[in-house]
Amino acid sequence: MAAVLGAAFLMMGGTGVASAAPASGGATGTPASSSPASAPHALCRLTDPRLPELSGLVVMGDKMLAMNDGGDRLSVYVLDSACRVVDVRSAPVDPYDPEDLALAADGTIWFSDTGDNLAQRATVALLALHPDGSTAIYRLTYPDGAHDAEALLLAPDGTPYIVTKDPLGASRVYRPASALADGGTVALAKVASLTFTPTGTPGGPVGAAGQLAVTGGAVSADGRLLALRTYTDAYVWRLAGSDVPTALAGRPMRIALPPAPQGEAISFAVDSRQLVVGGEGLPGDITVVPPAAGLAPAAATGSAGVAAGGHAGVPTMTAGVIAAVAATLAVWIRGKLRRRQV
Repeated sequence: MAAVLGAAFLMMGGTGVASAAPASGGATGTPASSSPASAPHALCRLTDPRLPELSGLVVMGDKMLAMNDGGDRLSVYVLDSACRVVDVRSAPVDPYDPEDLALAADGTIWFSDTGDNLAQRATVALLALHPDGSTAIYRLTYPDGAHDAEALLLAPDGTPYIVTKDPLGASRVYRPASALADGGTVALAKVASLTFTPTGTPGGPVGAAGQLAVTGGAVSADGRLLALRTYTDAYVWRLAGSDVPTALAGRPMRIALPPAPQGEAISFAVDSRQLVVGGEGLPGDITVVPPAAGLAPAAATGSAGVAAGGHAGVPTMTAGVIAAVAATLAVWIRGKLRRRQV
């Protein structure tokens, strides 16, 4: 399967850059090349059998919050710096397909229950686990049909942003169009588009397609940076206030991540500059990735970009190649279907 996907993306061309544009016009973000940062290093190795599918990660002081992709109970595992589970926080909520994790300023743990591999869910959800153990379920609907999404960005003001995962690199960014309602359903509004192109970075379960698929997101504790990751690379943007759409319209710094079988989790370290990443599979390393050099965008490595609205930027492919990629990826994702919708 990886070979088929890899061949398809070789036909695409591309030079390994990402670009962004707001959903309703504005300046187009110019992509940046990978940073020559110092070498990443393993913080610890996760071996606990309760975490075979690490999908979300948040660094919290000298501890880390970790979650599985899936499960029949809302659970977050507290890890020490040696990747040992020292506490488990859970609640009797049965999620459909939780994919990412974020920590609010008030201590609430947010789960992005937005996985939808076949794009068939009528609603997705944000699940909140409050410090007192109480929970809330906030159902959401997309304005343009179902999407698979694995990344959650929680802005400093508490606004959640959902970033979709697209096998051709055309991700969309949504936020609630009105106040969240516990037990109710709120519409999402599209606020930005992102376009990713092949990078050549090795890793991931699906060959070159993994270079385009967004699998996790994070906002630094000091509120000055945000990051998205694919199976192979991380992209870091500067953030001013809580204006995530404007940040994503700027130039990201790409950081090639260490090869991993299925890297999905990303967080900022306590210094709000280094990245901490991990992924599915045991044993699995939790790796510290040094920040891009000064976080100053480098010159673009090739031609890529998106028009306002994000409808350009993916190198031209024939309909046959698109169909081959989609069909191959569909075979892989069928094995990841979840049981029922929350």
